[in-house]
Amino acid sequence: MQTSVTFKNLDSSENLKSYVQEKLNRFDKYLYNPAEAKVVLSVEKFRHIAEINIIGDRLNVNGKEETGDMYSAIDMVLDKLEKQIKKNKQKNRGHRGGSKARVKDVFAEDIAHRDVEVEKDVRIKNIEYKPMDIEEAIMQMDLINSDFLVFTNARTNQVNVLYGRKDGHYGLIQPGAGNY
Repeated sequence: MQTSVTFKNLDSSENLKSYVQEKLNRFDKYLYNPAEAKVVLSVEKFRHIAEINIIGDRLNVNGKEETGDMYSAIDMVLDKLEKQIKKNKQKNRGHRGGSKARVKDVFAEDIAHRDVEVEKDVRIKNIEYKPMDIEEAIMQMDLINSDFLVFTNARTNQVNVLYGRKDGHYGLIQPGAGNY
């Protein structure tokens, strides 16, 4: 991690610089790409202030702590930043992938319910279909004023779908031996 350390009202100290860099290097395991850290260490009267800004890998975290000791201020601000980075990474992990498995789980749980909404755009509706011939299915579809009707064909004993076409006629979907 690229680190720049700035001192305000405090003499520049190699010990503090190396301490900060050593502590910041533990964040490399959380970041996939190189990041840049800007550290400002300052003293105002009796308060020791450590302020750190980490930028990189679609991440921008800031932390500031004041205590009576500079080393404890650095430790405390680094703990804060670690929590922020972990929280941010967890949030990003939740947005990526895994949605197919989630859909399968939701589908498996909700398949028994009527009119259950799965995810956002798939609606599952369980229907009861009874054996009838095609003419009776057309009359039934006109009665319920629907665009389609699923029924069991009384002649073939297979599930068929009758649907209304745009030209006013009907279409029939039935299982058949096709060339696959």
